[in-house]
Amino acid sequence: MFGGGGGGLNPRKMEQMMEQMGIDVEDIDAEEVIIRTDEYDLVFDDAEVTKMDARGQETYQVIGSPAEVEAGSAGGSAGGADDSDAGSSIPDDDVDLVATRAGVSEDEARAALEDNDGDLATAIESLE
Repeated sequence: MFGGGGGGLNPRKMEQMMEQMGIDVEDIDAEEVIIRTDEYDLVFDDAEVTKMDARGQETYQVIGSPAEVEAGSAGGSAGGADDSDAGSSIPDDDVDLVATRAGVSEDEARAALEDNDGDLATAIESLE
């Protein structure tokens, strides 16, 4: 295997190799991860999440044991404070992208994304 020794690759050496190949690795301090499917939601509490960015292609690794719950029942999808729900339902990166592409404020971009169910292309078209 790589790097000699009995048990495989030293984590520090692995990190250096990945860095040399242009792969950035970042641990994310996630409180909860929800994967939604048509049939059920998978809810990971206290999951270990690692983000790898290989020249712009982001990959997320989630390690943990999920609970399987009824579809759409996980997370803060129920009513409540509209402002906080709206802010969390549309990722800030999407808002920035739409605002930049359409040449509008972030508030206008967020409203367009909300009106178009988070569809970036449709939101941009509606603002142009």
